[in-house]
Amino acid sequence: MKANWILIFICALVTGMVVRGWLTVQEQNAQLVQIKRDLAAVPEDSVWHGAPANQIPFYSKQKGSLIYYGYELIRNTAYYLGPEGTVAQIANGLNCQNCHLDAGTRPYAYNFGKVFATYPMYRARNNKVQTLYDRINDCMVRSMNGQPLQKNSREMQAIYAYIQWLDKDIPKGCIKGGTQVKAIPYMDTAANTLSGKIVFMAKCQSCHGTDGQGQLNPLGSGYTYPPLWGQNSYNDGAGMFRLTKIAAFVFNNMPYGTNYHHPALSIEEAWNVGAYVNSQPRPHYDAKADWQDIKKKPVDYPYGPFGDQFSSFQHKYGPYKPMISKTD
Repeated sequence: MKANWILIFICALVTGMVVRGWLTVQEQNAQLVQIKRDLAAVPEDSVWHGAPANQIPFYSKQKGSLIYYGYELIRNTAYYLGPEGTVAQIANGLNCQNCHLDAGTRPYAYNFGKVFATYPMYRARNNKVQTLYDRINDCMVRSMNGQPLQKNSREMQAIYAYIQWLDKDIPKGCIKGGTQVKAIPYMDTAANTLSGKIVFMAKCQSCHGTDGQGQLNPLGSGYTYPPLWGQNSYNDGAGMFRLTKIAAFVFNNMPYGTNYHHPALSIEEAWNVGAYVNSQPRPHYDAKADWQDIKKKPVDYPYGPFGDQFSSFQHKYGPYKPMISKTD
């Protein structure tokens, strides 16, 4: 009789364990279903994100080391090519990634995600078809206010190899999301440099300095935070000197660490602070050969001749809506 009770107890215990196990499985399945529903409710971020440096193929010693050197040149341009450069002294104190954030991998931050897929490309600014080598040197002489790299130099080949590696999975001619400038709405009024100065003092000077000259890194080999004007900044022939370009860049990426999903500045603040930065002195670039076809000159390009009756001031600071409607 006692043995029967023991058997009944064991059976009840096993049954209870099975039931509890079944309930646990059901609860886990319900949780998985809910997680899938939650994930499905979140819009997919389809923009391009570049691969991190730890994926560079170091196992390929020759190619891998060249790609990594290109990555290093983008990150620490001033160390290699700046005023005190260890390889050459042919550029200002900026690093390429001061504009091409995270070594050219961050969405909406002038990344390299469409570069290899779209070059060679006709560019109206240069009035010709540019190769990727030409485009790299465009940055060297404008944004870096320096001298071009020799096509066959190890530095040029390294930057080329790095961009090619980043874009290795992108078909020719394909433009992925997040690889172009994420434009922001135009204002109805001209950008205000005085208001922009207030924005700069409140949200930018802690990194870029009260005088806009940035902060050198501890070694003095480059800038932790780049100068936004003055002799060590981009010249007035650089793309960032156009107000639509700098305003969009600032809105989606600044202050540093801002995610384009959650901008820290208002649209008006971005226009105004961009105007303030570009109103400050900087090196001059001889751009007389640019935009030979005036009809293709962007509305925010501030130097004449112009194909309309609007002033240089309005071309530089807006408002752009009347100018665009006039050309439609």
